[in-house]
This record gives sequence, structure tokens and C-alpha cells, in this order.
Amino acid sequence: MKNVTDTEALLVQESGHVVGRRRLAGRRSPRGVIGGWRSLLWVLPALLLVGVFVYSPLLQNIYLSFFRWSVFQPVPEFVGGANYAQAARDPIFWRSMFNNAAYAVVSLVFQVAGALVLAALVETFVRRWGGILRAIYFIPAAISLTVAGLLFYFLYQPQTGLLNEFLRSVGLGDVAQAWLGQESTAIWAIIAMSQWQSFGYTTLLFSVAIQRIPRELYDAADLDGVGPIRRIFSITAPLVREMTTLLVIVTITGAFQVFNEVMVMTAGGPNNSSQVLGTWLYRAGFINNEFGYAAAIATVVFTITILLAVLQLWISRRRRVEW
Repeated sequence: MKNVTDTEALLVQESGHVVGRRRLAGRRSPRGVIGGWRSLLWVLPALLLVGVFVYSPLLQNIYLSFFRWSVFQPVPEFVGGANYAQAARDPIFWRSMFNNAAYAVVSLVFQVAGALVLAALVETFVRRWGGILRAIYFIPAAISLTVAGLLFYFLYQPQTGLLNEFLRSVGLGDVAQAWLGQESTAIWAIIAMSQWQSFGYTTLLFSVAIQRIPRELYDAADLDGVGPIRRIFSITAPLVREMTTLLVIVTITGAFQVFNEVMVMTAGGPNNSSQVLGTWLYRAGFINNEFGYAAAIATVVFTITILLAVLQLWISRRRRVEW
């Protein structure tokens, strides 16, 4: 048997103390348990409100999506997945899905990629006037969706609208048209309005994220002779990855929850060409009186958004950036 040195004995003794402390730390005193229950009591009212006004309606909506019912049929009739089969056969449902997807793609290009480029350019080249520019960019986001929709509704007027008047004044009168009155342009005109309103808000968020980057990194890049454009792609873009991921998920989720701007500007017309899932859900439930079908559409929207939320949590954990 080997002789135990004084150092080894001290290490064994110290490790025993550490293990003992860990065992003691793992035991919660009665006072700590009572404190934990008291903390739960503080959040219990909020949990009850969320459960009653958020989760309970969601579960009830999913339940009712398996029934056929209306105001003229007070007793719901169980139809299983017939409402979802109706959605799969409904061309307007798929048109609405396409419009939401197009809304999401355009929003990713402008509200995420474009806003990141603009914020990086402002923080790199015109930092002195950055505060004024951020305030100017944010003004459209402070306007309500209803007011912005009405504003662009008048801008898009075929005869007296500012857009067509401008096109005629610069010799492009052939391009002028009824932007909201044609199936080929209605949804794109609405998407353009939405980008105008939301672009400044995402730019402001990116500016805040860029300001959190340590200036020492940019100073080191200057010493290495790195140009400003390369710094945007080598330093700025990678270090705002968390904000980019968050805005990507929020933008896509918001694109599948569009309602106000479409309802104000076209109400889904002309000929249902600008319908989105939110407006088609509204029409199915409150105009066509098909509440079961409307509940099925709402369940589809909820499924898409919850999957994107889970994806957000998963990506944000894997792509966390620290410095």
C-alpha cells in the first residue's frame, strides 16, 4: 500500500468538505420551500389570466375545428377532419397561403436584410447623424396600421392618387394603373405599404444591436487595414446574429398574422386575389357563417406560428453569441 503524502491527504480532506457542502446545498430548508411557494403566489394571477384568456380559447378553437356549426345551427355537428379537408380543397385558402408566404419572403428581404444593411451603413459612415436618422426611420412605425392603410389607399387611387400622378409627371403614364383594383398588383401594393411602415422599426433594432458591439473590434480592424464594407460582413453581421435570428422568426410569424392592412385597403379583393389567412378566416366565420371551417383555418395559423416559435428557441440556443 502506497504512502499517502500530506498534499494528498489535504486534497482528500478538502474534497470531502466540498462533497459535504454540496450535499448540504442540495437540501432546501423549510423556509426556502415556503419562500418558493410564496413566489408562485405572486405569478399565479398572471398564470390564471393567461390560461383563461389565451390557452383556453386556443384549446376550444382546436376542439371546435372538428365540428360544423353556425348561428343557425346552435348544436355543433361532429365532422372529424372535414373542415381541414375543405381547406385542402379550397383554392382561395391556398391563394391566401401563397399571399402570406409572399408577404414573409418580401419582409425578410426588406425588413431583415435591407434593414441590417441600412443600420450598418448608418452606424459606419454617418454615426454623427445616426440619432436623427433613426428617429426619421421610426416615424412610420408609430403610425397605426389602420391609418397607414387608409393613407396608402388614397396614394394608390388610379385617378387622383399621388403615385400615379408622380408616374405621369415623369413620363411613365403607361405604368400608372389601379394598383388595388387589379388581381395582379393588389397584394403587392399592400405588401409595399407594410414594408414602408415596418422597415424603420427593424432598422432601429439592428442599430441598437450594432451599438452593443465593442468598438475595440472595429479599431483592431482599422489597424489591420480592413475596409468599411468588409467590416460590415466580417464583424457587424456575425455579431448581430442573435438579433437577426429573432427578427427573422418575428417577421415570418407576423407575416402569417396579417389582417388589418388587407382588410382596410382591399378586404381581400379584387376577386379574392389579396386574401390572406386572417381575412379568409374572418370571411369564413363572420360572412359565410362557417365557424367550424374558420376554426380550422385559425388552427392552421396557430400551428404555423407555434412551430416558428419553437424554431426560434432552438436556433437562438444554438447560435448564441458572446463576447
